[in-house]
Amino acid sequence: MEKSKVYFTSFKATEHENLLQKLHRLMKSAGFETIDFTDKYTAIKLHFGEYGNLAFLRPNYAKVVADYVKELGGRPFLTDCNTLYVGSRKNALDHLETAYINGFSPLQTGCHVIIADGLKGTDETIVPIDGEYVKEAKIGHAIMDADVFISLSHFKGHEMAGFGGAIKNIGMGCGSRAGKMEQHCEGKPSADMDLCVGCGACRKICAHGAPIIENGKATIDHDKCVGCGRCLAVCPRDAISADFADSVAILNYKMAEYSLAVCKDRPCFHISLICDVSPNCDCHSENDIPIIADIGMLASFDPVALDRVCADLCNQAEPIRESELGEQIAKHTAKENGQKRTSDHFVMVHPDTEWRSCIAHAVKIGLGTDQYELVKI
Repeated sequence: MEKSKVYFTSFKATEHENLLQKLHRLMKSAGFETIDFTDKYTAIKLHFGEYGNLAFLRPNYAKVVADYVKELGGRPFLTDCNTLYVGSRKNALDHLETAYINGFSPLQTGCHVIIADGLKGTDETIVPIDGEYVKEAKIGHAIMDADVFISLSHFKGHEMAGFGGAIKNIGMGCGSRAGKMEQHCEGKPSADMDLCVGCGACRKICAHGAPIIENGKATIDHDKCVGCGRCLAVCPRDAISADFADSVAILNYKMAEYSLAVCKDRPCFHISLICDVSPNCDCHSENDIPIIADIGMLASFDPVALDRVCADLCNQAEPIRESELGEQIAKHTAKENGQKRTSDHFVMVHPDTEWRSCIAHAVKIGLGTDQYELVKI
């Protein structure tokens, strides 16, 4: 397979060109203007950051992308889908409020924010892909309604996927709450008896009669449940949750197939910034110090090659001694008495993760290639 070009620029700036101008030049060099944006609705998918987390991308970068789209005649909007877990982005109202608090308001970015899967995370488009693990992806409706798709990713560590890059931002990020549950687990939610108040909202929304209310509490009949996740979305007490039972490899395979569902049959462009590389996802309500120093900004039409380049650049970087990565390296060095340890920073931080399976499966299904040519500008 032919190598994909991935364009790179460092965070080194001068009095003649600041970082925002460098991002614009990076996008231009990578071929952004070859996309026909004229009167096209353009989804810019990014992570708005959980409330309390400060590692997410600054809204200034989103404004550069939005302004460039408008300059080329497009109609951009920033977007993300609601979270599966309980937090500050579990429904559209909380999600919007968090986005605005974190600086992603129309006044700051120059475009509107649309929570793609609606108020409760149930506004989804079913996308047939007939994948090996996913037959029909459940994608936030507004994302699938867009004519052009752009991913703007903060590259960082992740406690389940190993790292969060373009594929994580697209595949998991664009899934509705039911879609996220499908990727995370075997699709069978359960009710917490301590939290459930027996209101019956889950039973009303279920088309299969899976929730059963007895003695003022709900239970989910897994023989009837099809794993759609709608009961999870409507529960007013967040008493229903997913069972995280699938292996990490299966999670990675499903993320790749969901990414294919989002990207196929329309123009797409992908940007990743390797900065504030926290050990965990921006979904945390806190962020630890970066595991490595800031590296740079990258852009490509190929999300797989982009993720592979980012991972390689991070693994070539010197660990920050006081970080979680530095501490893990020190522990392993002391325990192994000088024996060879893994050189993979992300596996060192989260030993149970295995990000390479995601890359391999993404190549297998035709999402992109892991063979790349790094073009420095």
